[in-house]
Amino acid sequence: MHERRIPEWLRHAPAPSVRGFAVLAGTEAIARGILISVFPVVIYNALKDARLVSEVYFVIGAISLLIGLLVPYLIRFVPRRWVYVFGSVLFVGGAMVTILETPVAVITGLALITFAVVITFVCFNAYVLDHVARIELGRFETSRLFYSAMGWTVGPALGTFLYAWWRPAPFLIAAFAAFAMLVIFLVMRLGNGKLITRSSAPPANPFAYCQRFVAQPRLVTGWIFAVVRSCGWWVYVVYLPIYAVQNGLGSQLGGIALSISNGALFLTPLMLRYMQRNSVRTAVRTGFLMSGLLFLLAGAPTGTPLVPVILLMTGSLFLILLDVSAGLPFLLAVKPSERTEMSAIYATFRDVSGIVTPGAAWLVLLVAPLSGVFAAGGVGLLCTWVLTRKLHPRLGKARIAVERRSGDSAKAVHTVAALPQITQ
Repeated sequence: MHERRIPEWLRHAPAPSVRGFAVLAGTEAIARGILISVFPVVIYNALKDARLVSEVYFVIGAISLLIGLLVPYLIRFVPRRWVYVFGSVLFVGGAMVTILETPVAVITGLALITFAVVITFVCFNAYVLDHVARIELGRFETSRLFYSAMGWTVGPALGTFLYAWWRPAPFLIAAFAAFAMLVIFLVMRLGNGKLITRSSAPPANPFAYCQRFVAQPRLVTGWIFAVVRSCGWWVYVVYLPIYAVQNGLGSQLGGIALSISNGALFLTPLMLRYMQRNSVRTAVRTGFLMSGLLFLLAGAPTGTPLVPVILLMTGSLFLILLDVSAGLPFLLAVKPSERTEMSAIYATFRDVSGIVTPGAAWLVLLVAPLSGVFAAGGVGLLCTWVLTRKLHPRLGKARIAVERRSGDSAKAVHTVAALPQITQ
């Protein structure tokens, strides 16, 4: 009799690869990209008031922030893989509920998808830090952005076109993509992450690790960069489509503009090369300065509503430069024993920006037209540019110098990109 052997891939899960994580991120980009320009139009049509839209985003952002901080605490009792699965299911449910398009359904769908994004984001970052070597993070970031480029480039414009053709279409596609993301995750068999023994007992409550975060200035500074960069994307993604509708430019302009801007994701290898030839500090300062100036100009009175749109689209290119570079100060300061907790802290940049941006927009709209929100975003970006003076001039270069002296410059180029997040 021949001995039956269990296939190797069933006995031992293959080691997760950079490409595997990039494919997972790319699938999420399809799910989110197809809806990112549809939701502002849908919720504005349902509520008929830009200030009320800001209030809804504000409340959802506050709840999402709390959920993001609770995820590491939850993972102590529920396996991380099931938390990720739950987040994926929430995404599918949120997309399906929104098809009803009543005010309650739209708000509920937006909330479920927002909560799903923060839950899966915390888990995803923790898995990446577990399985991707530090020296490979630059290659991972470039691959992640490349695999995500199609979803973020085609998705926004396609979503608005499909919504105009058949309203349930973009939500059905998003639900299918979220389900596909879940299947890919299960096939990767990531488990519950690596166990790292701590020198002290874990904190008794989910917010205890916030003290360790506040006590590390490098982490705080990197987190502020992520928050303000995300605020810039919030202004662009949410308020540009509403501005287009208010000024008679059509409900599809926001999606088209975002798709064109996201086409710059294919230029991220060039942006990475620019950062390597200069410095992380130069790239971060350039991104905040130029995006801030262009957003500020977009808020100035103009003779035609197309001028602010063009200025904002140009400014978004520098936000993508920040997506490539501005996460590095935080990433390099994370301790291995705090991967899950600090991934949760970093993930809060989306939720904090989701509170700060609509809250500030609501105040601005009390005294100014919608273009005032663009100017306020520019001011925030420029203030952060001032903060970037604190970055070390050789941030990201010291490791390159060491690697080149050892004759291994090929690995060195992977040390100067940041982990996270296309921020939309």
